[in-house]
Amino acid sequence: MSAGDIRKILLVDDDAAVREALSQTLDLYDLEALTAGSFVAAKDQITPEFRGVILSDMRMPGRDGFHLLAYAQQVDAELPVVLLTGEGDIPMAVRAMSEGAFDFLEKPCATVTLKAVLERALRTRALVLENRQLKTQLERGDPAARMLYGTSPQAHELRARVRSVAPTDAEVLVSGPPGSGIPKVAEVVHLMSRRGQRAFVKRPCAGLTPDAFEALCQSAEGGSLFLDELSAMPEETQFAVLEQLEQGGAVRIIGGSSTDLAAPVASGKFNAELFYRLDVMRVRIPSLAERRDDIPVLFQHYVSQAAEQAGIDAPDISPDFLAGLMAQDWPGNARSLMSAAMRFVLGMPDEVTEAGDLGLGEQMAQVERSLLIAALGRQNGRASAAAQALKLPRKTFYDKLAKYGIRPEDYRR
Repeated sequence: MSAGDIRKILLVDDDAAVREALSQTLDLYDLEALTAGSFVAAKDQITPEFRGVILSDMRMPGRDGFHLLAYAQQVDAELPVVLLTGEGDIPMAVRAMSEGAFDFLEKPCATVTLKAVLERALRTRALVLENRQLKTQLERGDPAARMLYGTSPQAHELRARVRSVAPTDAEVLVSGPPGSGIPKVAEVVHLMSRRGQRAFVKRPCAGLTPDAFEALCQSAEGGSLFLDELSAMPEETQFAVLEQLEQGGAVRIIGGSSTDLAAPVASGKFNAELFYRLDVMRVRIPSLAERRDDIPVLFQHYVSQAAEQAGIDAPDISPDFLAGLMAQDWPGNARSLMSAAMRFVLGMPDEVTEAGDLGLGEQMAQVERSLLIAALGRQNGRASAAAQALKLPRKTFYDKLAKYGIRPEDYRR
């Protein structure tokens, strides 16, 4: 689903002049207006496939805004409907909200207020559609969709990579920043392989002796053995693993590393031949800073999990709160987001700056910083390539990196 799919506004008003004026306003805000002059004319456009938001006048000849609201809810109970009235009728507003309207605005409405309400409705709509897409994938029994959440291009690319790597019997190296979920990705690789019904044994490499490694291979026979944090593996065990790989056998080795192994290989602390044997197939997990669009979906998933563990109902999460989460860097990645979700469920939320509390300049700076980081992540930390992808002069690009304290080397893999 692209962002453009959900930036459509179905504008319903019997006054042609009002429709034209509102259409021009929406166009200024990069929103696509679909117009109708009555409930009957709008009805054909309100379908289960409609991904946008409805903005409707309350009083119209024939069937009014309440009829339109009721029909929209029959088609899709979670379709946001924003109602407009020129009369400032408080009882009418109360009724509209109680019957499920997303919001109720009085005409004439300040454009900045209208934009804020519609953007909030669009964010809500996007989250609903994302969750539905994930639910559909889960019902198909796809482990990659069931365990690797997200709807960003990076998340789709990660799942595609796992699906291509898993069916092979070659060794796999799963890499990513700390807290990004390396063990989970390794497990998905196992589940989607022909060994998926056999044992999946995982063990951190720190303190792993050759004898312990041999015992693990026996436990994982016919399945997969996941060795996490390869850089911590003792030298004598590295030779034992290499010997196992050279002999072949009934165990598939999956390695994991949250650090760049190039340095220990270059210094001789990690066996170069072992590294190249494990690096046959690589799966890289992007940081949350590279896939900020996934933060709301992940946070909602973690909140649901935390609420179930705590035996309580999951609290509501406002769109502005989720936007505030997206503005943060999350250096601890999924692990820190999961902890934040648990604190949120227990009524101890972190200090999160909601997007609505930020000025335009601050919000634009956050967006710019996110784009710089995402470009570096896609280009493997190559600043010149990232600058070219963003169509920025190299000096301007480096000036912006300095402004936000971004180091290209942090995004090399």
